[in-house]
Amino acid sequence: MNAFTPRPPRGADADALLRAELAELLPPPPVPEPTPERILDLRHAVLRSALAAGDGGPAVRSRRRFPLHLLAVPVAACAVLAGVVVLAPGEGPAGPSGRVSAGPPASSDAVRFLSRAALAAAAAPAPKVRPGEYVYVKSLVAHAGRDAAGGPAVLPSARAREVWLSADGSRPGLLREAGSADTPLGSRAPVYELDRPGAVPRKTTLGAEAPSVTNPTHAYVAALPTDPEALLRLVREQTRGSGEAGGPGGDADQRAFTAIGTLLAETWAPPEVTAALYRAAALIPGVAVLPSATDAAGREGVAVARTARGEQTQWIFDRTTSAFLGERTVLAGTTSAGRAGTVLGVSAVLVKGAAAAPGEPPKG
Repeated sequence: MNAFTPRPPRGADADALLRAELAELLPPPPVPEPTPERILDLRHAVLRSALAAGDGGPAVRSRRRFPLHLLAVPVAACAVLAGVVVLAPGEGPAGPSGRVSAGPPASSDAVRFLSRAALAAAAAPAPKVRPGEYVYVKSLVAHAGRDAAGGPAVLPSARAREVWLSADGSRPGLLREAGSADTPLGSRAPVYELDRPGAVPRKTTLGAEAPSVTNPTHAYVAALPTDPEALLRLVREQTRGSGEAGGPGGDADQRAFTAIGTLLAETWAPPEVTAALYRAAALIPGVAVLPSATDAAGREGVAVARTARGEQTQWIFDRTTSAFLGERTVLAGTTSAGRAGTVLGVSAVLVKGAAAAPGEPPKG
């Protein structure tokens, strides 16, 4: 029976008395469990209110600091809410790519532009590179330097850069830059091993690094997922803990943005993969569009950019065709390295093709 059911006052009609007696005899009505969607909404409501109530300090706050309306959460949901993980300020619920996203989503202009670039890339001719050949990329590059006294960064004139990468990763490639000696790529470094204490060192080589987002071969890039969310998850997994954009614990979104930019500039992906890279970039929080930017070859276009750790990374696209032209990195604010807008690095992709051997120009 119910633990307590108030009886009607004296003088009540017979129907009221009958209802009171039945209420004592019948079991209490069942309380439905909240649906998974309702539980998730409650979690997010508690999270948002807890973060909004604070002043940017520690994320875990005392119970009395919570807004009063949260105390009215149904008892059935309290057990679920007891397990809520309060995220650090600046973080939010997991997004479609399966991770906690920091900062605002990509701007609507950036999403529209990257979608347009993806459509243009999907209609481009597919690269024709056989397994025994090399992917050839010719570009112009310039990187700013500072003197020993720590003066402002100075950007030199752009120089030619050529790279030959084994399509299947089975043979060493080559990097050639104007004014520098040729550099072998992917060759196995010699090392010495000891079979036992006191033994004569035995010369051997380190095993080749497995292909990945940060060590791509043409065959690996061609097999990347074409679903944007799956591709972004893979990029984030393989750039976790890398030394770029702050290293471990740094800006994971910026590491993903940087890695995708490198794939666009330094590999020759199939059209469907290039399109997926653009759509994956549109899922990264903080991506925006700049109306104008210039690459290392002096070509002016539209830029897709993201800012992190005081620097803005820009991808420059042809204004008419939406083709990828190059990259640029500028200071987002004034520092000892220079004023805001100072260019720290710039590139321009000129040629991509298939070559028979390192050092040889592409066919045709």
